[in-house]
Amino acid sequence: MKIIKVKDANEGGLKAFEIFKEALNNGTQVFGLATGSSPITLYQNLAKSDLDFSDRVSVNLDEYVGLTADNEQSYHYFMQKNLFDAKPFKKSYVPDGSNPDANKATSDYDKIIEENPIGLQLLGLGRNAHIGFNEPGSSFDALTSKVSLTQSTIEANTRFFDKEEDVPKFAYSMGIGSILKSKKILLVAYGDAKAEAISNMVNGPVTEDVPASALQNHPDVTIIVDEAAAAKL
Repeated sequence: MKIIKVKDANEGGLKAFEIFKEALNNGTQVFGLATGSSPITLYQNLAKSDLDFSDRVSVNLDEYVGLTADNEQSYHYFMQKNLFDAKPFKKSYVPDGSNPDANKATSDYDKIIEENPIGLQLLGLGRNAHIGFNEPGSSFDALTSKVSLTQSTIEANTRFFDKEEDVPKFAYSMGIGSILKSKKILLVAYGDAKAEAISNMVNGPVTEDVPASALQNHPDVTIIVDEAAAAKL
């Protein structure tokens, strides 16, 4: 694991931008993307840049079950607003949260990932060290699946909704096994609330109790953290 320590999320966004720019210039065809607050400064830098992704493909990590693509709380809407409106890709894939058939929704997404091998996968990090929506206890071999969100994750996401009851309880998420197939992985995390998870991910044992610890088994992982998130390293 390569660890890059930065002052804050703004500096982290600039560092992450340079990694995306290098990947684009080196011919990476498929970019795995993430939602949440951590990638926003990266997306801001991408949106105002002159980089061109119109001949590349994006594949997102996850989507809430039960939300349509035009729902303002959906991750599809988040990506459109924060990146795709400014930087359209040739094709952008997000799990179909509106599909009630979990087996079909997840198997369809596995096929998309298989047909579009991810060259650079962007990740955020949950306070309980989840990546994607792969909560503690998730199998390291799992592919796309319907996952039940933990109470801590629901509470963390309440800030995006009017009230906690509105937060979906399930999501379709790329599995850890899918994530580990990516050629290169970039994880960004900021703030003292992520310090424990960062420490456990980097220094702790590789265990399904700490989903992100699976990244210790990947040959090319870069982690960008600010001073607060790196406090326990």
